Amino acid sequence: MEFFSPSRAGASEITEKRSRFLGRVLRIQNAGEARAELERVRAEHHTARHNPWCYILPDGSERASDDGEPSGTSGAPMLELLRRESVRGALCVVTRYFGGVLLGPGGLSRAYTAAAKAALEASAPVRFTTKLRILTVCSYRAAPRIKSEIAALGGECESADYAESVTLSALFDPERAEMFRWRVTEITAGGATAEDAGEAVVPVK
Repeated sequence: MEFFSPSRAGASEITEKRSRFLGRVLRIQNAGEARAELERVRAEHHTARHNPWCYILPDGSERASDDGEPSGTSGAPMLELLRRESVRGALCVVTRYFGGVLLGPGGLSRAYTAAAKAALEASAPVRFTTKLRILTVCSYRAAPRIKSEIAALGGECESADYAESVTLSALFDPERAEMFRWRVTEITAGGATAEDAGEAVVPVK
């Protein structure tokens, strides 16, 4: 699975009929970080009446709020923007300073989406992918050959721990992981083990 995530904080400002819309996109890893960043934005713009927001976590969990704006005019269209752009691990907040002219539901939705999109572009999203982590425990003698096999199958050796035996941590595309496990058994005649150790989200190089 691949998705995009901000590489830095992104900010924007647009004006629509004298109302100012200040967009902010921030990279987050969990709901706690999202809440903390949201409170910081609210504190910074404590005189603003509305701070609609949305987020999508790296695991796909998502939430959105119109924060007092008419239902469906802000949080939902901002969330739809993140979905459409395949963005995860991101919080989007758009602060509105009312300019005295009512925009109507359509105008609000367009303005919030435009501010969110500009802030997202300013965050310079980076493409990420999900890899499988495989831990291999082998002898010192077998380690160099297994390292070569990791490279040959397009894997990435994360670390090597040398103790009584060698523990190699490597990342693979899911379709290559099973082949690697089979090759470890073949190379070592069953003398080494290669087991799944969960997933890792890494930037696409």
